[in-house]
Amino acid sequence: MASDVASVSAWFQGRNVFVTGGSGFMGKVLIYKLLLSCHDLGNIYVLVRKKKDVDPQSRLKLMMQEIPLKMIEEKHPEKLEKIILIPGDTTCKGLALSTADKQRLMDEVSVVFHMAANVKFDLTLKEAVTINTFGTKNVTDLVKQLPHLKSFIHVSTSYCHCNEPILEEKYYPCDMDPEEIIEMVNTRPDDFLELMTPTVLRGLPNTYSFSKALAEDLVQKCGVPAGIARPSIVVASWKEPKPGWVDNLNGPTGLMVAAGKGVVRSVLCNYDYKMNIIPCDIAINAIIVLAWKVGKENTKKPLFMNVTDGIENSISWGWAVDTGKKYTTMYPFTGVLWYPGGSLTTLKWFHWLRVILFHYIPALLIDSLVLLTGNKPFLIKVHNRINLGIKLIQYYTTKQWNFPNDRMKELQSEMNSSDKEEFFIDTTEIDWDEFMSIYILGTRQYCLKDDLSTIPRARKVLRCLYFADWLVKIGLAIFFAWFIYLWIYSFEERIAAVFEVNEI
Repeated sequence: MASDVASVSAWFQGRNVFVTGGSGFMGKVLIYKLLLSCHDLGNIYVLVRKKKDVDPQSRLKLMMQEIPLKMIEEKHPEKLEKIILIPGDTTCKGLALSTADKQRLMDEVSVVFHMAANVKFDLTLKEAVTINTFGTKNVTDLVKQLPHLKSFIHVSTSYCHCNEPILEEKYYPCDMDPEEIIEMVNTRPDDFLELMTPTVLRGLPNTYSFSKALAEDLVQKCGVPAGIARPSIVVASWKEPKPGWVDNLNGPTGLMVAAGKGVVRSVLCNYDYKMNIIPCDIAINAIIVLAWKVGKENTKKPLFMNVTDGIENSISWGWAVDTGKKYTTMYPFTGVLWYPGGSLTTLKWFHWLRVILFHYIPALLIDSLVLLTGNKPFLIKVHNRINLGIKLIQYYTTKQWNFPNDRMKELQSEMNSSDKEEFFIDTTEIDWDEFMSIYILGTRQYCLKDDLSTIPRARKVLRCLYFADWLVKIGLAIFFAWFIYLWIYSFEERIAAVFEVNEI
């Protein structure tokens, strides 16, 4: 019976945890949730690398001053003492650990969460393999040495095997040996790797999916109690740390902002296909519970888990776009360039026609006006970046996958009643319409830094743009009607002239 099972929090009691990728979007939520809900947890050792001349200590200090860790400081400041900095880098052998830090991990750590990754779709083969595959190899080399290890969780992606229309919760062997690919990217010149990339990918859409598939292969063979979590598209939080919290413009968030500001008016996408999204707090809860499951069962082979919304309570791309329009007009962003509009299409030629008519031509006109005022034009460059982003994600918006989430349902049934509330993972309870409203408000507040007090003025601006949009549409309709009239009138005159010549 679920009620007789030891709680998740009790299992984590006194355990020391090692986290890579703790400064990332999901990593922050993981640390927050471990501190908040795993009572009497030991220390959390967080691997942080130097980035853009900012040292690890400064990066960790900055992270603690921001949501969600700032919320822990406000209510439970003593818990932040459990966060211990470990300077290092997953892309370096041995994680670039000092002798003292490595020994401390050996002596104390029993749970490892490997979340460090680069999720960009346009990475070169060398960049993706170095960060996502070689980084995982370096982490697995460490965990194999940990004498007290009880659970190792590797965070992958539901899209690691895009050539599988149904991604079952199991191991999929790679056609290529990960270590051979690592050796290749480390020894071959960049121009050779660029030439070889399409051949190496073998139908996968980008180097991200390929490198994550290779990483799964390494975890499968590492021989420790492990779990592999495969989240789908991770979006803003549902409940924790705050409803709608998000700190980046990746994926649907960036698309939603661009559309809400009136910049994007056409996306190549199938209206009826399922949109596989998962709120970040549900994803993190599932990952923590998977660590509990692996630790309880002391598995010999990794447990695979699709961290997705299932089929019982799913939404389509079309529904998401329509609902997004509803709430971006209800809670408009500041700095809107035009009234939000546009739609989805599966016709490439029609999509690019609309891109030219509604993206580039208006951008060219606005940039020309900006240039005349003595300022630097910007909108063409913005559209170039946006259209590149749309091109990168259109593989995912024009195909459909089935990600069974039986493992999440199994974990739900195994948890006791208090854990089901504390580590909520039941996606059937999500009211997606309500979620879209908090998602947009959260993006507005936490990501764009638009205070809620700016909504009334933003609504006034949007109302003016609404009438301006209709005036432009009416003007264009009159122009095209007049153009067609002139063309027909001219054609009739030419026909009449031909008949007059023939009569003569």
